[in-house]
Amino acid sequence: MHMVMVIFAGLLLLAVFALFGRLWGHDAAGIAVAAKWFVPAWAGVALVNMWVGVTRAGYTLAQELPILALVFAVPAAVAALTAWQLKG
Repeated sequence: MHMVMVIFAGLLLLAVFALFGRLWGHDAAGIAVAAKWFVPAWAGVALVNMWVGVTRAGYTLAQELPILALVFAVPAAVAALTAWQLKG
């Protein structure tokens, strides 16, 4: 359940990035640029989530790596699709 909540949080963060991209860029290209900036920001958040899982929750790195891949990939794929669709 935690993994689903983190993925949902990533999608919400992407929406915030897109909103600010729209507000600052005033067009679809601004949203596309914001979606591109979201990917490294989300990578940092996903890595921190993995670090917490290893250091605080007691999981091993081998157990956390597949979770990291999924937690990162879903919102990053939506961001990449958004940027591609908006031709940024």
